Amino acid sequence: MNLKQNINFSLWCDFIERDFLQNQFKEILKDEIIHGATSNPAIFEQSITTSDAYTQQISMLQKNSNKKIYEELAITDIKSAANIMKNLHDEQNDSGFISIEVDPSLCDDANATIEEGVRLFNSIGYENVMIKVPATKAGYIAMKELTSKGINVNATLIFSVEQAIACTKALDEGIKQSPKNTQAVVSVFVSRFDRMLDEKLEALDLPTAKVGIVNATKCYYEIEKFENPNIRTLFASTGVKGNKLAPSYYIDELVFPNSVNTAPLATIEAYVKNNNFIQSTMISEEECNKFFENLSINNININEISDILLRDGLESFKKSFKIMLEKLKI
Repeated sequence: MNLKQNINFSLWCDFIERDFLQNQFKEILKDEIIHGATSNPAIFEQSITTSDAYTQQISMLQKNSNKKIYEELAITDIKSAANIMKNLHDEQNDSGFISIEVDPSLCDDANATIEEGVRLFNSIGYENVMIKVPATKAGYIAMKELTSKGINVNATLIFSVEQAIACTKALDEGIKQSPKNTQAVVSVFVSRFDRMLDEKLEALDLPTAKVGIVNATKCYYEIEKFENPNIRTLFASTGVKGNKLAPSYYIDELVFPNSVNTAPLATIEAYVKNNNFIQSTMISEEECNKFFENLSINNININEISDILLRDGLESFKKSFKIMLEKLKI
């Protein structure tokens, strides 16, 4: 796809599973459909607890703690993905990344997040790994420290403009202190706004399926203002629920220069099948502000919505992580 060359836009696959990595993942990489991949506690929980590919290793690790078992399983997969994408990363420094998230229960502990991030990065041993850190106050501290050590970071669970700015500031400061050409992405979550608000907006006779796009666009503008080429906006949570929208809607609307879109495999397949691979038409920052003003007039406070979605996102990842750990003992 020439979008990578033309405007530095990439698709990353938001899915990790052992058999998939050795088969279909290699095919779509070879075809240059994707240029990276991401994972999160919910993805690992689904893969590890439903795929037979992990059964033998889980059995062999039973003498260890639940978290140690998980880390061994996850590190095996992350190493595999990093190795598969190593040549791509060597050719294109901003491509070929795979992300692994720190334990979500550490989201309010900066020191523990830093310690675990360093340990995971060193244990995996590949330069094309990003450590995923939630965008909390403690997370901002950890992001700066990790990037200053030369560790690539995926700042995750960004819902508000304020979070986007705080993450980018921390990453910018850390990268400028780094001894390496350290890379980072700021993961702005998109579709959850619309799932939460569309019914209310429809009742008010206001446009639906727009809040997530406009909020993500506003975050993108703020991130780009830092003018750091090593920091890109990553649009996350871009899968569509239900049949009201085109399956690739949240990719179609967010093909911006110097950005990444991480999406489920089915969403990527729909985009490849139906799209012309062209840059999206971006609304202006002024139009974004006017959109939010109109929401406020109708008693919808975007900051309050962002706070709720952040809390829900953190709790969801913590729950998935806990469920997965509980299932690892035979």
